[in-house]
Amino acid sequence: MTTVAVVGAGLAGSEAAALLARRGVRVRLYEQKPGARSPAHVADTFAELVCSNTFRSDELDTGPGILKAELRRAGSLVVAAADATRVPGGSALAVDRVRFSLLITEQIRALPGVEVIHRQIASLAELDEPHVILATGPLTADALAADLGARVGQRHLAFYDAIAPIVEGDSLDLERVFFASRYGKGEPDAYANCPLTEDQYHAFVATLTEADRLTPRPFEDERYFEGCQPVEEIARGGVESLAHGPMRPVGLTPPDGSRPYAVVQLRREDAAGHAFNLVGFQTRLRHPDQVRIFRTIPGLEGARFLRLGSIHRNTFVDHPVVADDQLRLKADPRVRLAGQITGVEGYIESTASGYLSAMALLAELAGRPFVPPPGTTALGGIYRHITTPVKRFQPTNAHLGLLDDIPWRRGVKKPQRRLEFGDRAIAAFEAWITSQG
Repeated sequence: MTTVAVVGAGLAGSEAAALLARRGVRVRLYEQKPGARSPAHVADTFAELVCSNTFRSDELDTGPGILKAELRRAGSLVVAAADATRVPGGSALAVDRVRFSLLITEQIRALPGVEVIHRQIASLAELDEPHVILATGPLTADALAADLGARVGQRHLAFYDAIAPIVEGDSLDLERVFFASRYGKGEPDAYANCPLTEDQYHAFVATLTEADRLTPRPFEDERYFEGCQPVEEIARGGVESLAHGPMRPVGLTPPDGSRPYAVVQLRREDAAGHAFNLVGFQTRLRHPDQVRIFRTIPGLEGARFLRLGSIHRNTFVDHPVVADDQLRLKADPRVRLAGQITGVEGYIESTASGYLSAMALLAELAGRPFVPPPGTTALGGIYRHITTPVKRFQPTNAHLGLLDDIPWRRGVKKPQRRLEFGDRAIAAFEAWITSQG
């Protein structure tokens, strides 16, 4: 029986290992924890969520929502675990990150044919399996990253992921905070909202832009992925940038009917509301400045911080150049990459990448070429992104722009047209998954 090495038990590695095992393939899952861990990880469990606890929108008029719907139909282990550990998140799929990770770990360990090996891999030469899926994530250990870089012959591109602070739920000032989801979508208590007047907003922005932030080291190329820009960097883009970005007040009305100039949203980290994440407040401010500045937000004056924000480096390869249309490395065809190192960004996108790599490998094991999902699907859009060469390859989240366009038609309003993307994608995906056997 063929044995496949899956290196890394994050979202992509867990998804790939589960799919292969369920199809009767023997898997050796190499995971460096608990002997070693990246600077961003603290738990010993698999699929540990670091930056936030949300898989983003679950609505079928959005790229992430369509992608999750497709993966549900594919029997995704990760999406099923997210659904099982869901906490209030409005229109987003938010999870209890501890329960989620524990559930993934339990289910992977219970799968027949999966052997978990706790060992850090420093070189692909250490692996004697005939097939390898490398899913070591954006913080791949230096030795393995160097080995991969030497094989593909491409310079690793660097950007930075930022982590938002988390505050204790019972430290919120409930006299100043109101609970509501934007436009009333989803659970009414999914988000705690801190409204700001115009004067409060401009004072906050002024303080934020003058704050002391961590300076990148000389060898670090300070480029940020657009979806993870630190809040202070957004503020430096213009005094109204935050009011039109993570602090936009639209769709949020306090109980007194007033119209705030800006709003800071906090999303539940757990069902009981013991912890809340400051939405969009990724930061690389120094810790004392984070506490001082974020406590000026109305409702957070007495906030107790369970975690302060931070920045970590993220690396990825020019996947369309270094891999073929079967997702194999051109320099080493026994190896496929999965997860953020391929140039996807986000939890559900990493999961999708792991699924694609495993499906491509299953096709190879069956002696046939891998036929990817059509471009009318979100999964097909992800595949196209990581296989189409461009002048400057950059990571991306799932969005409707990755799918084949739907031509504008007279009389069709934008919301209806967006929903058509979802209807078309689900029908096309179901036809594709049926064709895969």
